[in-house]
Order: sequence, then structure tokens, then C-alpha cells
Amino acid sequence: MTDFTDLLDGYQRFRTSEYRRHRDRWSGLSEGQSPRVMVIACSDSRVDPAQIFDTVPGEIFVVRNVANLVPPFEDDASRHGVSAALEFAVNQLEVPEILVLGHGACGGVGAALSQRFKGAANGEGGFIAHWVDMLDAAREQVVAKYGTGPEAVRALELETVRVSLTNLTTFPFVSKRLAEGRLKIHGAYFAIADGVLHVMGDDGEFAPA
Repeated sequence: MTDFTDLLDGYQRFRTSEYRRHRDRWSGLSEGQSPRVMVIACSDSRVDPAQIFDTVPGEIFVVRNVANLVPPFEDDASRHGVSAALEFAVNQLEVPEILVLGHGACGGVGAALSQRFKGAANGEGGFIAHWVDMLDAAREQVVAKYGTGPEAVRALELETVRVSLTNLTTFPFVSKRLAEGRLKIHGAYFAIADGVLHVMGDDGEFAPA
């Protein structure tokens, strides 16, 4: 298992190898960033977008959260982490593409499907419950069709991508750029068990890349 000491050891390896090999690139990145794709992914430790897509620093702008969810646009005084990252990527960095990346064996989706934290206090599951409840409507449809078994889990994992893509379009600055052809949004799903990436087509269905 990796602990903080292991992380420091890893840093030393990075500093003496990878950093030195790409010194010019790091020097350039110190002046700014211009990623071409924003990736919205899950916080799950097994699903690292940089590793899955074999990218190097500076190529993708990533925000990660439980179940790779994008909340709908809300014009209030609450603190909005995903919305802030989205606003920065689209309006400041002007990324031309956004990818929502779902994945298999997602604990957040499992919590949404089982509703095991429903009614829990904040700090005891309440934060998780309130975050994943944006999947409630999708959950009802999935349960009606598949029940709550493994097939339902996979179906709801795919729905997280569709829900997030739909919610992306509720942000005025996103929908405006989409209409102008200045922004494209994509959906994908990474199956941890076999390492296969599935890409969502225009019909909303997923197929291996």
C-alpha cells in the first residue's frame, strides 16, 4: 500500500528522472497552460484520466468528484466546485472539448442505487447522499427496468455520463459555445475489469473505442 512516505519517494524519482527528461516542457508550462480537453472524471483511485489516455502534463484539464457528476447550473450563493472548474476551463482556458468519463465498479453509483446513505447526517453519508441524488430520476428508470442487480449497476454507471452531459447544457456559457460550434462535448466509460474504453455515440449508446 502507498502511504505519504511512498509518495515522497515517488517525488524523488520524478525529480531525478521524468522532470529532468522534460525540463523544457516544464519550463514552458510554468508560463501557463493551454489544454485542449477538459475531462470530468470520478475521484476513484483506479481511474486516472492521465494514465488512461496516456497524456503528459498540460494536455488535459481535469476535475474529479464522486461519480463524475456535473450538477445543473444553479445561480445561488452556494460554493460550486465543479461549476467553478467548468467556468474556468470554458471561459478562461477556452477548451474546445469536454469529456465526461464514467467507469465501472463506481462506489458513488452503488450508493445512488442502494440509497444506503439516504437520510444520513452530513459527515455520516449525508454529503454523499445529497450529491448522488441528482441521479434519482435515472435510478428510478434503471430500477424499473433492471431491478438492483449487477445489470442495474452498469446501466446507472452509463446514466451518470448522460445525466452529466445533459446538465452541462444547462450552463449558459456552455450552451452558447455549443450553439456557435466553438465547443464539443463527449461521453465515455472505462471498464476497470477489462480496461476497455467505451465511447458514447450521437445516439447516446456506448461502443468500444
